[in-house]
Amino acid sequence: MSAPPLRFRADNAAYFNSHLKVAAVAMAGAMGALWVIGDPNVWAGAVAGLAAIAFRGWFLAAEELQAVWEIRGDELLGPGDRHVPLCQIERTRTLGSFVQVITQAGDKHLIKYQADPAATIAALRRAQAVSAIPARTRPNDHAV
Repeated sequence: MSAPPLRFRADNAAYFNSHLKVAAVAMAGAMGALWVIGDPNVWAGAVAGLAAIAFRGWFLAAEELQAVWEIRGDELLGPGDRHVPLCQIERTRTLGSFVQVITQAGDKHLIKYQADPAATIAALRRAQAVSAIPARTRPNDHAV
């Protein structure tokens, strides 16, 4: 009997917090651009930056928050028919609330909007360690 898949779902709070940070950068950038060109209405940059990121967040929320990655057997499966054999994962690292998975071939995948990216990486490493054990000697596996 195999274990149920381990799932990594996008977190609503991480999604919102990520967009808040991007909005702050967009607001400052737009205000800076208006200041550099000498526009007297620098404040409009803050409004434009906030509106742009708020619209982006609203528009993409349904798709991004439905994304689920799972570990099934010896593979990491993601949205859009992505599949990565656990034995091919060379590196993982955090990028804000994202976990970047880099394969031996150099392919890069993002597990986005994780509430605890460090816990996601730890779970991936545990799954890799278990998948490296030959199937006949794995704990809780019984030959029939």
